[in-house]
Amino acid sequence: MTNLRQTGLYQQYTGRKKFVILLLALLTVALSVIAVNAGSMDVSPYQIFMTLLGRGSGISDVVIWNIRLPRVLAGIIAGSGLSVAGCVMQNNLRNPLASPSTLGISNAAAFGANIAIIVFGAGSIQSSNTDAVIINNPYAVTASAFMWAMVGTLVIILLARLRGFSPEAMVLAGVAIGSLFSAGTILIQYFAQDVQVAAMVFWTFGDLGRASWKEVGIMAFLVIVSIVYFMFKRWDYNALDTGEETAKGLGVNVDRVRLEGMFVASLITAVTVSFLGIIGFIGLVGPQIIRRIIGADHRFLIPGSALMGALLLLCSDTLARTIIAPVVLPVGAITSFLGAPLFLYLLARGYRKR
Repeated sequence: MTNLRQTGLYQQYTGRKKFVILLLALLTVALSVIAVNAGSMDVSPYQIFMTLLGRGSGISDVVIWNIRLPRVLAGIIAGSGLSVAGCVMQNNLRNPLASPSTLGISNAAAFGANIAIIVFGAGSIQSSNTDAVIINNPYAVTASAFMWAMVGTLVIILLARLRGFSPEAMVLAGVAIGSLFSAGTILIQYFAQDVQVAAMVFWTFGDLGRASWKEVGIMAFLVIVSIVYFMFKRWDYNALDTGEETAKGLGVNVDRVRLEGMFVASLITAVTVSFLGIIGFIGLVGPQIIRRIIGADHRFLIPGSALMGALLLLCSDTLARTIIAPVVLPVGAITSFLGAPLFLYLLARGYRKR
């Protein structure tokens, strides 16, 4: 009788979490339809459905298929990837303030991407209403962004291991690393031509509109593979939550799990930044919100973080496109407005606990 009661309580425990994840998935789908419809040209859900079936016609088909749908999918993929990356970083470093943006990894990836665009000629300048720079070699940009993102990641890991930094000190180290790479970006701008500087600054703004089907495909492949990998490691991450010594006692190779997790999280960050620019705080806000709703069990926290990040970025981009239409605001500015208050709240609460 006791076993049956415990089984029922466990099913109720997991059922609530599954319901939240299902609800987030439905909200993401609903918001996707709203986002595709949002803009100067109104399209109906029926037109969207027919376009997806390959039966669209007229200018609405061009707008949906070539402009709005890639943008919406880029928001879902990038939001999911950044949020899951933040979730894993917070677990691996045992720091609730860890994320690609707060640890300076986004700035490091942006520095590498800017080097590839300006120094190695991976981008070309254009004058149009859609963008100021074209990424004509996305593979070179991604490789450069990833390399420098890994430099920032390895510095964080080495500081944590060799100096035994506290969570607060590690965040401050991340701020210093971000400032260092920002200084490097400024130096590149100083020696660049005026038009190149304008292109670099414009590119750094987070913008989902620059993603084509090619970029969406690359991001989707890497993000999906990364999330699958994280799900395979979910039990190791749960063990790490109980403490490093306890995890080792359970047979977890802590150093390997931590290094591999940070490596994959940095890859997601590098790919997203290299294609879309800096999109701050999604990796901080998404995992923190969902953790307070469904708890710290990574069986549910990882998919929940992915869906929450997708929902937040999609909502931010829709707001950026409609709040002062026809002017489109940088989505990175909107996400920073959302994330900065939460960052300050977590930091203040952390110091009150000491």
